[in-house]
Amino acid sequence: MNIPVTLKLLEMASPAVSPDSSSHEALSSVNSMPACSPTSDSENLSPDELELLAKLEEQNRLLEADSKSLRSMNGSRRNSGSSLVSSSSASSNLSHLEEDTWILWGRIVNEWEEWRKRKEKLLKELIRKGIPHHFRAIVWQLLCSATDMPVKNQYSELLKMSSPCEKLIRRDIARTYPEHEFFKGQDSLGQEVLFNVMKAYSLVDREVGYCQGSAFIVGLLLMQMPEEEAFCVFVRLMQEYRLRELFKPTMAELGLCIYQFEYMLQEQLPELNIHFRSQSFLTSMYASSWFLTLFLTTFPLPVATRVFDIFMYEGLEIIFRVGMALLQFNQAELMQLDMEGMSQYFQKVIPHQFDSCPDKLILKAYQVKYNPKKMKRLEKEYTAIKNREMEEQIEIKRLRTENRLLKQRIETLEKVRSVPSRMRIHFLRFQTSLATKNEALHSSLSQLTVDNTQNAGH
Repeated sequence: MNIPVTLKLLEMASPAVSPDSSSHEALSSVNSMPACSPTSDSENLSPDELELLAKLEEQNRLLEADSKSLRSMNGSRRNSGSSLVSSSSASSNLSHLEEDTWILWGRIVNEWEEWRKRKEKLLKELIRKGIPHHFRAIVWQLLCSATDMPVKNQYSELLKMSSPCEKLIRRDIARTYPEHEFFKGQDSLGQEVLFNVMKAYSLVDREVGYCQGSAFIVGLLLMQMPEEEAFCVFVRLMQEYRLRELFKPTMAELGLCIYQFEYMLQEQLPELNIHFRSQSFLTSMYASSWFLTLFLTTFPLPVATRVFDIFMYEGLEIIFRVGMALLQFNQAELMQLDMEGMSQYFQKVIPHQFDSCPDKLILKAYQVKYNPKKMKRLEKEYTAIKNREMEEQIEIKRLRTENRLLKQRIETLEKVRSVPSRMRIHFLRFQTSLATKNEALHSSLSQLTVDNTQNAGH
């Protein structure tokens, strides 16, 4: 595959819908890459690979400078000639670096297997810096191996079928990205294709069916790619990224994630953990939506999409990291609030703290201590606890059944004891009479047997 073919493929796979195309600032926040934000894996990169990262970081610096310049010019009535020249120069350099980025990601897509196998560390660093918008559709599909799935051929047939979840899906569609232009209006294209994908999946996986949080994930996919591709990517996410367990009716995986996150909170932020407990502020009250929607209902889309880029490559680990980073950033403020105040803080303050600099959040997330072995041990602990609880529930159910049967027997005995004594006497006399008659019949039968024997002898 050569680059022109790749770019044509990207054109076909990516609809003209972006998470937020309203401003240059939003674009820079999606692709921002500060020079001061290396992650741990960058230390092992080759000089050439570090040079590539340096170019991307320079692009981010210029993006940020250009964004600030635009804001400054818009807010000031004194637009000097020198400032315009400076802005023009920065824009020229930015354009050159954007072209380099386009070529770089085009090469990555062309040589995907090579990058995935032999340049994994550099690929990881680049994804953490942010996938360029026009490459997201194809890169997300490549990351989850959804480019050639047999289920894609079933999609059109699934749409012809009816699903028991249709009414539930219809009810929730309007509440999914209600402010986004693509999904506004009952008859919008966004709502139509979102309904199609959710319905198709509910037919493919009847155990899960439909869960509201999943619609936000599908909605983001539909902002990047056509519905058939979005359906395939969603199927892969459910199968390979633990999302299916999150969205099952029991939501067992969500319980596990909350259990693991609580351990991280207790270990890394013990004072905040004590404060939460003193206020009866449960982890599930603020963190459930983080795991169920992957921060898509927490942050504005440019920031949430950056987190989603990393999730596509590294899985749920980034959700734990970002969640803990948020608590570390806000510990001092949260310690001063009561339960109601913390609820408001999580809803109104935290979501917009990183609108202009998502890289600050990503950098902090990779400073969070995360031990995969410890998380695996916690998973075993949680499973053992749940198994014990299940056994206890079975034992409780058995004891309740036995108790119910004993109560029934006692009630029967009480009824017998409540029968008037004369009726019991009558019953005993009747029983004695039956015994006498039975004895007489037995004697008659014996006599008949003797007589028959004697007659047979003659």
